[in-house]
Amino acid sequence: MAKDPVRVLVTGAAGQIGYALVPMIARGVMLGADQPVILHMLDIPPAAEALNGVKMELVDAAFPLLKGVVATTDAVEACTGVNVAVMVGGFPRKEGMERKDVMSKNVSIYKSQASALEKHAAPNCKVLVVANPANTNALILKEFAPSIPEKNITCLTRLDHNRALGQVSERLSVQVSDVKNVIIWGNHSSTQYPDVNHATVKTPAGDKPVRELVADDAWLNGEFITTVQQRGAAIIKARKLSSALSAASSACDHIRDWVLGTQEGTFVSMGVYSDGSYNVPAGLIYSFPVTCKNGEWSIVQGLPIDEFSRKKLDLTAEELSEEKALAYSCLN
Repeated sequence: MAKDPVRVLVTGAAGQIGYALVPMIARGVMLGADQPVILHMLDIPPAAEALNGVKMELVDAAFPLLKGVVATTDAVEACTGVNVAVMVGGFPRKEGMERKDVMSKNVSIYKSQASALEKHAAPNCKVLVVANPANTNALILKEFAPSIPEKNITCLTRLDHNRALGQVSERLSVQVSDVKNVIIWGNHSSTQYPDVNHATVKTPAGDKPVRELVADDAWLNGEFITTVQQRGAAIIKARKLSSALSAASSACDHIRDWVLGTQEGTFVSMGVYSDGSYNVPAGLIYSFPVTCKNGEWSIVQGLPIDEFSRKKLDLTAEELSEEKALAYSCLN
């Protein structure tokens, strides 16, 4: 039996990340090589012509899994019947802008898109927020889409997670697929905490702890952390554009693991609604280590947290609490 197509929404679809992301979805990278999709692409009216160009290219690529394309500047049309929503569109911070300015622009965007999803998306729609400030945009979306279960609203920290895997694999000259269980805690910002204390590398002699193999705590507690935290800025400096290919790829990883499940013994990082685990204040969207099964994520419980890590977890939680307060002040 052929599967029914899944409707996947990408907002900001004519932008850089969108342009990298839609062919991956159409090729089955996100939902599997046997899962047909219908792409819903939304962008703002000034980008309508570019969006139509992306639609033309999708037609020209003749993807066998792609069963239809909706390209629109109307949020209601874009959100109608979608099963997965990848929220890439947002207002980017421009030179000379205060954080509050960016926040208020994004609060209004996410408030209106939340209500369109609330009214028109399929029941049990899974939402991934990519646009920054990702954690807080996801929180605003949750606030204004109360009928979407809180477990269905997440934000992207898989990019940071993958960056951490990449740094470890380069340092040890091993395959990135042999490294697992790094964790990104907290905010998708420069306060995030990339943690290798529970990470292992597959070796001929079995799984070995990353700390033991690297054997350089100064690097792991210093340069490694700042490299992962600042990687986005380093890419902008090199490319003169922000990371698009890696962001699109990690969005596919995030949704694929969420829908199809994580491998036994492997956890990944997702920005999810805090229930108070690890003494993180409840009611924040915070990145935790999770495992996924049957379309549901669960926070990995009971990992020991040392004093160095505790401070880092608290610091990024503080920033998220401040962001939340700032966002709510923009609502009033």
